[in-house]
Amino acid sequence: MGNSRRRFSRLAMCAAMAVALAALSVGPSGSSAADDMFFKGKTIRIVVAFSVGGGFDLYSRAIGRHMGRYIPGNPTFLIQNMTGAGGLISANYVYRKAKPDGLTMGNFPGGLFWARLYGQKGVQFVSSKYEFIGVPESTISVCAFTKESGITDITKFMSSPRTVKLSASGPGAATGQTPKLLRAALGLPIKVIEGYRGAPGMLLAAEKGETDGVCGLSWTAVSATWGARFKSGDSVPVLQLSPKPHSALPDVPLAISLAKTDEARFLIKTGIHDPAKLTRIYALPPGTPPERVEILRTAFMKTMRDPQFLADAKRTRLDIDPSPGTEVLKVVKSLDALSPETVQKLKAILFPKKK
Repeated sequence: MGNSRRRFSRLAMCAAMAVALAALSVGPSGSSAADDMFFKGKTIRIVVAFSVGGGFDLYSRAIGRHMGRYIPGNPTFLIQNMTGAGGLISANYVYRKAKPDGLTMGNFPGGLFWARLYGQKGVQFVSSKYEFIGVPESTISVCAFTKESGITDITKFMSSPRTVKLSASGPGAATGQTPKLLRAALGLPIKVIEGYRGAPGMLLAAEKGETDGVCGLSWTAVSATWGARFKSGDSVPVLQLSPKPHSALPDVPLAISLAKTDEARFLIKTGIHDPAKLTRIYALPPGTPPERVEILRTAFMKTMRDPQFLADAKRTRLDIDPSPGTEVLKVVKSLDALSPETVQKLKAILFPKKK
């Protein structure tokens, strides 16, 4: 009997030690100690879809300067600009070629998910299979023009006797899709000139007179490059493309306020406002271990609230209004709920058949 009790006592002690060790091996977010230490001494690469100096690049560099403090092991960050096809090259790379180990994060436009819905050629991903980390803001984009273009207010834009040429990157990017939707919804005399790289390239084209301006570029990116020109009056924001105005643009009208029909309001909401919620996607490749996904999601949202990061963002004129990866996934999945009729209507505007 005594021996049985001693054996039982030893077994109970072993069980208790096992539970204690298991508890010690679990990190604060439910990750294992091995996952926590995985990032120690490592470098996390952010693959940015657009060129140096644009809005995507500025956000990623700011995040890279601060996010490592909230990841166990304090990894460093490296920014890699992988441009082309309105962000499609980088999105495809992250989905198909990047190793799913938590060390490669993509930063590309969520508008590509709409492009996939419309059947755009070259899309090599299934939107909902990315592991979403989050977005730093719900983007407020604008139409802005040079003074030389003569488009210095919304009345001159709407009544222009000539076609207004707008810089754009690729067909899947907001700068290519937004003007086409505005043309259909508001009857604006617009011609889209695609093929420019990033915000600096698009805005430089306007300064050189190749185009008149840009529609669909974020206020963050436009003001970062054209801030001095706005102050001098050499460039002018004439239209906001969001549901509510930016605090810095109280006198610039909203596109939705100019819509005169339900059809026009539908096109602006579905084609412009909804994609703006996902403009700056941060995502990992499919198959990334869930524990590492959770570590990075948690670190991303903590970074968004970090006083040093927020001060850095303010200096760089970056708006911060974040959404976590779980909310991003919900919006992406909601695309599947769009009716075929809605999809075809939008597709006909954005990707018209060549005559």
